[in-house]
Amino acid sequence: MKLQLKRIYFAPDYTIGKLSIDGIPFCDVLEDRNRDTNKDGKLETPKVFGETCIPFGTYQVTINMSTRFKRELPLLLNVPGFDGIRIHPGNMAADTHGCLLVGINDVKGRVSQSQVTFSKLFPILKKATNIQIEIV
Repeated sequence: MKLQLKRIYFAPDYTIGKLSIDGIPFCDVLEDRNRDTNKDGKLETPKVFGETCIPFGTYQVTINMSTRFKRELPLLLNVPGFDGIRIHPGNMAADTHGCLLVGINDVKGRVSQSQVTFSKLFPILKKATNIQIEIV
């Protein structure tokens, strides 16, 4: 399965993107501030814990138990300089800590309907094998 996250808006304290599954648009994504300004997989400004989105690139995704959330969640593997990057529900940049928050971007700087969106996404990912996410 191929996920693609196309980042479309870069604000000083958050990033908005569009997530597609195998080329079909699925939802919006909220992340922390982008510090990979050259889009080359390297952070041009220092990483700030809990306030930096992951570098552009392609990552394997697995589903396993999150000790923080006490439930199974998608986990992005081998993200340079980051650990525990997950796809999960949340509504504002303060909820991300580098993770990808799914929902509908109908309010500036936020996503809504995140729980509903995640509840639709998770079964799709759970059934898939060899999941990759490309962040562009």
